[in-house]
Amino acid sequence: MKQSILLIMALLIVTLFSCKTQNKETEITIPVEKYSLPNGLTVILNEDHSDPIATVAIYYHVGSSREVEGKTGYAHLFEHMMFQQSENLGRGQFVNNVSNAGGNFNGSTGPDVTNYFEVLPKNAIEMALWMESDRMGFLENTVTKFNLANQINVVQNEKRQSVDNAPYGFNDFLILKNLYPKGHPYSWDVIGDMKDLTNASIDDVKSFHKKFYSPSNAFLVISGDIDKEQIKALVEKYFGEIPAGEKIEKRAPLPVSIASTIKLYHEDNFAKAPQLTMVFPTVEQFSKESYALDFLGDLLANSKKAPLYNILVKDKKLTSRVFARNSSQELTGTFRISVTANPGVNLTDVEKAIFEGFAKFEKDGFTEEDLTRIKAGYETSSYNRLSSVQGKAFALAQYTLFTGDPEFYKKDLASIKSVTMADVKAVYDKFIKGKNFVETSFVPKGQADLVSVGSVNGGVVEEDITNAFEAKADANAKEVIIKTPTKIDRTVMPAIGPDPEIKLPVVWSSSLGGGLKIFGITQNEMPLVQYSLVIDGGHQLDRIDKAGVANLVATMMNEGTKNKTPEQLEDAIGLLGATIRITAGNENITINVTTLARNLEKTISLVEEMLLEPRWDEEQFALAKSRIINAIKRNAASPDYLSSNTLNKLIFGNNILAVEVSGTESSVPAITIDDLKDYWAKYFSSSISKLLVAGDVDQAKIEAALADLNKKWTAKEVIIPEIKVPDPPAKSQIYFVDVPGAKQSVISIGCPSLSRTNPDFYPAVVANYKLGAREASISGLWMQIIREQKGYTYGAYSSFSGFKNYGYFSASSRVRTNSTAESVEIFKTEMEKYSKIMPQEYIDVTKAGLMKSNARRFETLSNLIGMLNTMSSYNLPPDYVKKEENYLKELTVAKQLEVAKKYIDPSRMYYVVVGDAKTQLKPLEKVGLGKPILVKD
Repeated sequence: MKQSILLIMALLIVTLFSCKTQNKETEITIPVEKYSLPNGLTVILNEDHSDPIATVAIYYHVGSSREVEGKTGYAHLFEHMMFQQSENLGRGQFVNNVSNAGGNFNGSTGPDVTNYFEVLPKNAIEMALWMESDRMGFLENTVTKFNLANQINVVQNEKRQSVDNAPYGFNDFLILKNLYPKGHPYSWDVIGDMKDLTNASIDDVKSFHKKFYSPSNAFLVISGDIDKEQIKALVEKYFGEIPAGEKIEKRAPLPVSIASTIKLYHEDNFAKAPQLTMVFPTVEQFSKESYALDFLGDLLANSKKAPLYNILVKDKKLTSRVFARNSSQELTGTFRISVTANPGVNLTDVEKAIFEGFAKFEKDGFTEEDLTRIKAGYETSSYNRLSSVQGKAFALAQYTLFTGDPEFYKKDLASIKSVTMADVKAVYDKFIKGKNFVETSFVPKGQADLVSVGSVNGGVVEEDITNAFEAKADANAKEVIIKTPTKIDRTVMPAIGPDPEIKLPVVWSSSLGGGLKIFGITQNEMPLVQYSLVIDGGHQLDRIDKAGVANLVATMMNEGTKNKTPEQLEDAIGLLGATIRITAGNENITINVTTLARNLEKTISLVEEMLLEPRWDEEQFALAKSRIINAIKRNAASPDYLSSNTLNKLIFGNNILAVEVSGTESSVPAITIDDLKDYWAKYFSSSISKLLVAGDVDQAKIEAALADLNKKWTAKEVIIPEIKVPDPPAKSQIYFVDVPGAKQSVISIGCPSLSRTNPDFYPAVVANYKLGAREASISGLWMQIIREQKGYTYGAYSSFSGFKNYGYFSASSRVRTNSTAESVEIFKTEMEKYSKIMPQEYIDVTKAGLMKSNARRFETLSNLIGMLNTMSSYNLPPDYVKKEENYLKELTVAKQLEVAKKYIDPSRMYYVVVGDAKTQLKPLEKVGLGKPILVKD
């Protein structure tokens, strides 16, 4: 949640309540009721009966900006503590209850807000309210030494993953520390300081909860298939007796100014390319100037006409992309320009080019049409976000928390619509032109000569991996938990009612004369349509020595048409409020489109032009190749990329799938524009294509809209080679990739496995659920052991991935460096046990989690497109979900064990570890997988 609430709300609400559909003015509203309990709890209710599900979200007006120096990171640490236990919920029960009900959950912490939410079938709403009330009012007595120590370790590993072990990870730390004066609430980052986290005590956690986690500082939203009167009674029942708590003072804006420009640098162990970031202080959210600053970011950098793009990317070729964005928050805001330069580029040149871009902006300006384009994009984004009950709940909560009014959209909308050219020019003059800023130069280790002139060392102190801190406490130690007297019996979980009836979406299909197949679902909750034109082939048609051709074909088809320059095409799409993006995958090239329903035909006309008349622009081709090559070079610094790429090569051997879709540092330079034209001429055919569509459209309308494309697109025979994937290895082996000084080790384990068309594929997915499926979350075995018991990681998962011609099994985690060998051992031994011992509890959890979650499976247009893709790609019937349910109903321990033994065999897998060889290579010899092989470049 490190985002400006203003920007989020702008994306959610702009033109939400006034839009033109079918050329008529249509008003779309969110029915909402707001009230407060006597203890101060603010409640917002939204009835939405589209799907038999609901979101229960609770927002607390507390974030990292409520912390004090020396105790940073506590708001985020406490977010983690809220998932441990409370007086009437045992350790891990919260997670298990939500998963067993078929729901999902999470929480997040930002500078000003911490939120928690559950999305569940409607029969589990009372359970969610019971649990949320218990951890609001009855948690302090359950803060144990073990729970605290465990979550300190988890959060510190999250910090290592996102900051210490990531390229440019310390950038925010340096910026915040120097942009804001000492003691300012935004002068530290949300994750906090490693030393502060180490020193967190039980008293700290209890006092934090007591002060901030009270009804008077909370906003509860229930959105979805609800009966408002029943919900009101339940809210009173579970939250009414909780004391109001301490009144938290409201804070006025705290703007900052910089007396002089500050320029800092850091030599980054994980960066392969230099990065320059320039940050200007701005204003708080919902102020008039904040809206114009949002537009300014788009106009300066985020389009092909933008001056920073033209100077830095096209003219000087210093980078592949420029990023500019305003971020206004509760107390103040920032305007950030960020450039990850091409390897070897001096950041002094980047800084000079940015100022040249400013001069170009001042000279050339922009047009009213540019503002119209930006506003149109916000409209479509708003509908996308509001297509789920979770999106609605978040919008209502955020508006109410910051303004007191869930219907603040009226003023917000008026402010967005009223942004003028003069407003944008005024904020540029006031906050950017000639103003002081904080600038950071992050350069690869040993390349300090690339930093921007005048920069001084930022003084980043990195953790000593040989002495990494580990909080310890005895998990078996008995700690007395005192129960608080309550008016109602909170010890028994409310009964979950009958599962709601799941109605599968009605699928319609047809085929046009040229062979193009159409699969569609009509859903008219929002005036939106999403569609995907899928052309079989993709990367599997590439030659290994020219790997990356399919990806470049897709990339170049976004860069103009025969009659439209890249800039003109971008404008044409933007003015419709649409997104049209062509991408390449291993098995296909896909044109993905999101559009307002009223603009469906216009977007199809643009798709037709892009598909049948690519521009093959030489200048854009050179830029695209440079962008891809430099991205490949930058990826070489990412431990995650190194791990997944190494595993990929081991699984697929000499197959084209062993090579990334984007190609390699040697293959991409060899690709010519004639290679792209040849690929397009040979392999783009309606005979191997399908259109998947969902939204406010019916079959007749989509067929009529496609009539012209059907006439012009010639069908041809295309033979797609069958992919031959090697067998799993005869025995397991560890492969180690050395990243000197790595603060974490990235573990990736896997082997070739089932294709999606194999009848055992779904049984294998089911077998993996309790072991490590992301859907199982913290209730999965990997998470239970490596994260919750050991505190070694932030996340650990496994999955079966299946495609038409191939598939694979994989498991992965990022662990604290000094726990590497033990974590690999846990992966190995738990897989061994899983194929031998299968408690009935695992079967029950799997059945409940997978069957009941089907209530959430068809809510959004993206969900529906995914369903159509699965059905059409693998020749499944429209009711394939019901067939999956039938398998689950008949699932037994014996069936699950049979599948696990067959397809989860830890003795025939590749084990890849990316980390610090100096400290971790030797200990891995004791895991029982032989001497690790050190992978060379």
